[in-house]
Amino acid sequence: MSACELKESLDVVLNFAQDEKETVLLVDDEENNLQLLRRTFRGKYNLLMAHNGVEALDVVKQYGDKIALIVSDQKMPVMEGTDFLKKVRETNPQIIKILLTGHVDTDILVSAINDCDLFQYILKPFEVEELKIAVENGISKYSMANNNKVFYNELRELFYKTIRAISNALDTKDSYTNGHSLRVTLYSMILAKELGLDDSYMEDIEIAGLLHDIGKIAMPKSILCKNGRLTDEEFCVMKSHTTEGEKIVINIKKLQVISEWVKSHHEKYDGTGYPDGLKGEDIPLPGRIIALADTYDAMTSTRPYRKALSHEYAMSEIKRCAGTQFDPRLTEIFVNLSDKIDDARRNPEEAYQKYSFLVKNIDFKIFSEATQES
Repeated sequence: MSACELKESLDVVLNFAQDEKETVLLVDDEENNLQLLRRTFRGKYNLLMAHNGVEALDVVKQYGDKIALIVSDQKMPVMEGTDFLKKVRETNPQIIKILLTGHVDTDILVSAINDCDLFQYILKPFEVEELKIAVENGISKYSMANNNKVFYNELRELFYKTIRAISNALDTKDSYTNGHSLRVTLYSMILAKELGLDDSYMEDIEIAGLLHDIGKIAMPKSILCKNGRLTDEEFCVMKSHTTEGEKIVINIKKLQVISEWVKSHHEKYDGTGYPDGLKGEDIPLPGRIIALADTYDAMTSTRPYRKALSHEYAMSEIKRCAGTQFDPRLTEIFVNLSDKIDDARRNPEEAYQKYSFLVKNIDFKIFSEATQES
């Protein structure tokens, strides 16, 4: 590598850190062509270079998250351009791909467009201005997609922080239930993980857990915070928190899928629950999961009318109610997870970071600060 090329490589690394320019990878086995490409784009983009597909794959492996666009020749030894770009598509589909070819072969071009997700192909010998325009258009497409991704992630972060803030505000409405929603969510996630549910489903269950009691916002504080057992009339009002929760959640497009879960977390396996008297597997799976977690936390938390019950007693009661209040299969699994549940109960904030899918998507410190501010 010449002193000039070494300096350019160092500039690329420095510009990576500063994010001043987009990065373009140039791939051609002929040195004269490679240098022509380098001179064409030098100064406008960060440039990386490789002499064949195998060498270029190593570059992509190292810098793939920084590379915006690849300009690759087709006819190269070791690995042809289309074979190289196919592999790039598998590992880094976001990179824009331009193929240079000296052969007008319809089959190759169709394969390149379909299999490589090719942005454009250019016939050799090419006009420099034509290639410049193609690269500029490709960079614009990459930037737009990247900005949309950033925007989406920012919206996602805002959404989750809002969910957690609402959950936290709900819990602090009653000092006796402070932290209840987080703990119910945590126990639900431990059980759901044991069931092997997919990530998307787990994420929705987590949101449902955090918002399962959102309908209590509509409950009079005199009932919600009553220092004693509720009368029959008061209990009827309290039961409406399930349907009130559904009304709130179903109006948020992103949350419509969980509205039935929020509504059903007080249904019982034998059909004696509320609000709809659903029975067995007619109760949505997340509703059955949250019911177990909710009951366990209610028993192991101090309430106005009694002190917290022991972990062992709560587990024995849950086991006793299998098949009547709870899904017997889920109950067996929940009881078998007794040690994990107990460990989580003792340190819920720390355990939540381990099991949460929301935490994986945003910074937990920011996430926690947002809930504290509420």
